[in-house]
Amino acid sequence: MAHDLGNEALGGLERSCAEDDRIVSAPGATGLERIEARFHGNAFDLHRHDTYAIGVTLDGVQRFHYRGALRHSLPGQAIVLHPDELHDGGAGTEHGLRYRILYLEPSMLLDCLHGSPLPFVKDAVVSDPQLRGTLLSALTPLTEEFDDLFVADFIAQLAQQLKRHAGQPAKSAGKIAWRAAELARDYLEENAERPVRSDELEAVTGLDRYALSRHFRATYSTSPHRFLLMRRLQRARRMIEAGEPLAETAVAAGFSDQSHFDRHFKKAFGLTPGRWATLVRDA
Repeated sequence: MAHDLGNEALGGLERSCAEDDRIVSAPGATGLERIEARFHGNAFDLHRHDTYAIGVTLDGVQRFHYRGALRHSLPGQAIVLHPDELHDGGAGTEHGLRYRILYLEPSMLLDCLHGSPLPFVKDAVVSDPQLRGTLLSALTPLTEEFDDLFVADFIAQLAQQLKRHAGQPAKSAGKIAWRAAELARDYLEENAERPVRSDELEAVTGLDRYALSRHFRATYSTSPHRFLLMRRLQRARRMIEAGEPLAETAVAAGFSDQSHFDRHFKKAFGLTPGRWATLVRDA
């Protein structure tokens, strides 16, 4: 399945390389670097780094040598490279190549795995819609900065999917911590107008952030990050219905800017805040 994400991440970000070849860097987050790359021909010589490199091919064919074999990734396929493994990279056809990738410090996975070994995915090219969707949640769009709750939930999901592809048996989650999930939900409700950090929820529930993410999902079928985001969007919708200006609504609901607000509103409700305002005003 091909993904054409358009050019939304290319404006206003760092660019390098030739006119047609470029690297776009996303806002940084501790232990997590994200880029979009466009290349023709050979892009990188053999090299290695001390992070996971996990990404999605968007357009073209991604060609690279890894662990003694030549690999090819097609649009929609995921790439998983283990830390300290030698590899190169480039476009496999004259059409060129576009992909998005994140570089993840192993320490972040180890914190989530509680002493389990780092997952080693033997097949560097993976066809898995679930893994692809998880990766694209962090790679689309690149312009958006992560908050603490998103990172915790993303790492928890990614760790489970990497373990699955590494053939590591899944550990039973045991009895669902209903009370901890309820305490987290109540705290998020009470503090929906400001950023909530994972360490706050850890203090309230007694669970670490990754365990809390799993138990919260099991209880409410969504993540703490998504739950908090929806509370903000519901408040914004009420403000719009009351006739408040959109710019003031975005700030009051805790969004960093108007485009950030517009994007999440449309994802949640299927239309822009401006269109919503028109419809409720006409009604």
